[in-house]
Amino acid sequence: MFKKFTTADKLLFVAAILSLIFSEVLYFKGEKQDGSFIGLWVPSILAFGIYLKLINNSK
Repeated sequence: MFKKFTTADKLLFVAAILSLIFSEVLYFKGEKQDGSFIGLWVPSILAFGIYLKLINNSK
């Protein structure tokens, strides 16, 4: 299953997961605004990955 992923796909997925973990750590440490802000990066990173995938498929 993971053989279909390129290196860029894996890096973007790891970035999204790390962003999610970091935002949860901040949120539960009491820094709710910072945690919520960084938590908003997760869908943005994943959307950027989808955009890159669509660009590569159209070539």
